Amino acid sequence: MTVLVRSLILLVFLVGASAPTGAEEVEPAVPDLASRVLQYLDVYDGDAADRLLQEILSDEKASIDTVSRLITAGRTYQIQPVGDRPREQIVIRGQTYPLSLLIPPTYHASKAYALVVCLHGFGFTGEEYLERWRTRLGEDYLVACPTYPSGAWFTKHAEELVLATIRELRSRYHVDPNRIFLTGMSNGGIGAWLIGMHHAPLFAGIAPMASGLDNVLMPFLGNLRQTPIYMIHGVKDQVMPVDLSRSIAQELDALGYSYVYREHEREHPMAGGHYFPKEELPDLVAWFNSHRREPLPARLTVVRDGSHFQPFNWVRLDSTDPIAVFSDDLVDKRDERIKRRVYAKLDASIREGNRVEVQTHHVRRYSLFLNESLIDPAKPLTVITNGQVSFTGIVTPSLETLLRQARLRQDPQRIFPIHLSISVPTPDP
Repeated sequence: MTVLVRSLILLVFLVGASAPTGAEEVEPAVPDLASRVLQYLDVYDGDAADRLLQEILSDEKASIDTVSRLITAGRTYQIQPVGDRPREQIVIRGQTYPLSLLIPPTYHASKAYALVVCLHGFGFTGEEYLERWRTRLGEDYLVACPTYPSGAWFTKHAEELVLATIRELRSRYHVDPNRIFLTGMSNGGIGAWLIGMHHAPLFAGIAPMASGLDNVLMPFLGNLRQTPIYMIHGVKDQVMPVDLSRSIAQELDALGYSYVYREHEREHPMAGGHYFPKEELPDLVAWFNSHRREPLPARLTVVRDGSHFQPFNWVRLDSTDPIAVFSDDLVDKRDERIKRRVYAKLDASIREGNRVEVQTHHVRRYSLFLNESLIDPAKPLTVITNGQVSFTGIVTPSLETLLRQARLRQDPQRIFPIHLSISVPTPDP
C-alpha cells in the first residue's frame, strides 16, 4: 500500500543537477527559468518561495509572456500507480484520512483526464463508494473517494479534505482543470452543495444526490451562476425528504440559473427511496461527458460569509461590513447574523469598451484580477461600482502579481498579471 503524506499545499518540487558522466567533478547545473518557476509554484516553505520569486524577477529572460507560457504548459508528470488504489492515505494538519482512488489501467501522463470526487454518506466509507463507481465511468476519468468520519462533509475540516484531495490528484496525475466534478450521496450530497457553492470556480459541475440545504444556506446558491448542476432525489425518500431538493430547484429558478433535476420513484430493499438507482447512471455520465468548466466567464456572482474570503475566479472580497461567520460547522446556526442571512454579495460583469460593472452588498473593498483575455491592458479601464465610477485609467500588468496569484491558485487556466483594489464608494447621504 502506498501511503501519501501530503498537506493542503503541494510538496516541494525538487530539480536535481545532472550527474557527472566521468570521474571529474562538475559544478551543479544552474536551474533554468522553467524549473525555477515550477519550484516556486510548488515549494512549501515561504522563505524559499520568496527567494525563488526574487530570482525569477531578476532573470532578464523572465517576461510576463514567457512565464505565462511556462505556467500554462504545466508540469511534466511522472509514472504513477494505476488501477484500484482503495487504501491510500492523505494527511492534513497532522490528521490522516483514508483515500480511495481509481486510476484507469490505460492512464497515460500525456493525456488530460477528468476527475470525479465522490463524497460518501453516513455509515459508509470512500472505499465502499469506490467499489460502486468502478464500473460507472469510462477510461477518461479518475475517481477519488475520500473518507471523513460519519460523513460529516458540512465541516471546514471536511472542506479542507476535499480541496486537498483535488490538489493531491492534480500534483500526481494529469487532471484536466476544466473537468473536475464533485458529487455526493446523502450527507455527501450536502457536502457537494456546500463545498461546490463556496468553491464554485474550481468545478465543471456538481451533482448532489438525495440531499438538501437549510434555508440559511440558500443565498450561497448564487455562487453557482457559472457552475452546472445535476440533482437526483427519490420521491419516496424518508431520510431526506424530496422537498429539500424541490426547494433548491425553486431557488435556482428564482435566480434564473439552469440545472438538471431528476426525481425517481424507485425503492431499495435496504434504503427505501434514499439511494441512487443504477438506471439513472447513463444520463449522469452523459452529463459529465458533455460539460467543461468555463475558466474566465464574463460575469460572476459571489456570496460570502466571513470565513470564505479566498479569490473567486477574477474577483475577491477584501473587506466587508459586519457579516455572518461560520464556525468549524458550515451549517452552524448559532451566529445571529447567520439566522438573518447577513452575507456579503458582489456581482461583476465585464462589458464592451474595457468596462467592468460591479454591484455590491455589504462590501467595503474588493479586488479585480485581470488579464488580456478579459480586458485590453493597452486601453483605459473603467470600473463602475454601484453606479459610480470607482476607477478609470491604464492598468499595469506585473510579473510579481502573476507569479503570486499563480502560486496561490494552482490553476494554469487562470493567469492574472493585473491586480486592482477597489474601495466601494460611500453613497451620498
